[in-house]
Amino acid sequence: MKIERRKLRTAEVYTASLNDIMFFLLLFFLIISTMVTPAAIRVLLPNASTSEQVVTKKNIHLVITQDLRYYINDKEIAKIDIEPELAAILATKTENEEMNVLLQADRSLSLQDVVDVIDIGNKLRVKMVLFTQKPD
Repeated sequence: MKIERRKLRTAEVYTASLNDIMFFLLLFFLIISTMVTPAAIRVLLPNASTSEQVVTKKNIHLVITQDLRYYINDKEIAKIDIEPELAAILATKTENEEMNVLLQADRSLSLQDVVDVIDIGNKLRVKMVLFTQKPD
């Protein structure tokens, strides 16, 4: 006895749920990308129990890494070019604008390296804020 199938079945890929999956992946990556810290230069900040968040109108980020590389707003510069670079940035400030230099120095640096940079800020009469972090 020969049994025949009444309907021939063809292979199909059900793709209706792929839209939902792609939407959730896109949403996940958008949320995660806003949580990523913008600082591309990594330094270990020293600890301070009185650390505070500083909010100003315009900040100049000055980073000193462990191997004595200097960065102003993510642009690497030589130590002797810090003062002219800061002076050029400060010359662009408007009358109602307050500029602060946010200094991120690696905790392994000697105190003299940090004081040299702070002294440059004092010459330019700009307020400098040294970044620290609370101990764990």
